[in-house]
Amino acid sequence: MQDAKARDIAGQFDVQHLPPDFYGDPFPYYRALQEHEPVKRMRNGSYFLTRYEDLLAVYKNTKSFSSDKKVEFKPKYGDSPLYEHHTTSLVFNDPPLHTRVRRLIAGALTPRAIAEMEAGLVLLVDQLLERMAQKGTVDLIEDFASAIPIEIIGNLLALPRAEREPLRDWSLSILGALEPVNSPAALEQGNVAVTDFLAHLEGLIEHRRANPGNPERDVLTRLIQGEENGERLSSKELLHNCIFLLNAGHETTTNLIGNGLVALSVHPDQKAMLLERPELIKTAIEEILRYESSNQLGKRITTETVEIRGIVMPPQTPVTLCIGAANRDPAEFPDPERFDITRVPNRHIAFATGIHQCAGMNLARLEGRVAISRFLARFPHYRLSGLPVRGGRVRFRGFLNIAASVAT
Repeated sequence: MQDAKARDIAGQFDVQHLPPDFYGDPFPYYRALQEHEPVKRMRNGSYFLTRYEDLLAVYKNTKSFSSDKKVEFKPKYGDSPLYEHHTTSLVFNDPPLHTRVRRLIAGALTPRAIAEMEAGLVLLVDQLLERMAQKGTVDLIEDFASAIPIEIIGNLLALPRAEREPLRDWSLSILGALEPVNSPAALEQGNVAVTDFLAHLEGLIEHRRANPGNPERDVLTRLIQGEENGERLSSKELLHNCIFLLNAGHETTTNLIGNGLVALSVHPDQKAMLLERPELIKTAIEEILRYESSNQLGKRITTETVEIRGIVMPPQTPVTLCIGAANRDPAEFPDPERFDITRVPNRHIAFATGIHQCAGMNLARLEGRVAISRFLARFPHYRLSGLPVRGGRVRFRGFLNIAASVAT
């Protein structure tokens, strides 16, 4: 990009006033910001960070940068179900609530527990592949990518299979409300989704209290029973963190699988290499996570006066962490615009880092490895049918639809 043009792009950038072409390809904008304004002040007084080194520093400094969103979300959501949900869930809180909830969830997502899920995951993926083989022309999101995490999270919470149909729409509506800019209709849709999901969960939790499952495998039972020292989540904390579990596990994994299959299709040399050397699936998954990070943005708010790259920020300054930009920072990743499934080392921060590093990241990695490796083995000659349809969102990068032919 020419220097003058890049400087102009960086100068005009505002995450609340984005041009239409940003949604399809935000990376030229991110590169311009990294080069010219890596700590970019927005019109509303917040800051937008794009450098890997800066994001790492913020993630690790939980004293100066808080994840609590009560102050930031109140003007956006008012007294609403969305406000209650997003200010109660694990990801938007600091210790001690964050510590209590994360410890309970992590206790049911141990390496052993995740390893024991693999056989069932393989069976699920193979069933989906068989259905797609019979159809020939498929939607890689609806028929494959989104179906996998819904089943996995449904199993973790032991949700009756017949009750899982509305989960994806609820998740999309609730997470969609986290976009930098929302229409009244989108906020209303999100509030309805939270309300409906809470009503669904209340009956499920009441039943589980009376009929507990194995807390080593059933996350809901573990959250209900609490810790051995007797510490329990309140009813509100329990309900909203069940919603959080679905949202966190569903959206990011759906995007990982969908983004990966598209990236491999448009980089045929990398696809051919993975077909020839299937043992590369682990590094391939890490490169997909780096190259097309499912979650592109994180948020923090300063608790005291801080300074980043010579720019002083007073307390209560909102800060946006651009994960998608940091994962293509040339200071950390050589030739960052190149999709390279053999890239090592690959210290991406697609799952964040520090105390807020994704508790389910190893489960997401397993789902990605099993889904993509078995898909390629079954359909090595799959082809995209036209341009995939992006989700039109900034915070989460993925596709709504990916039409493809899997006919041999």
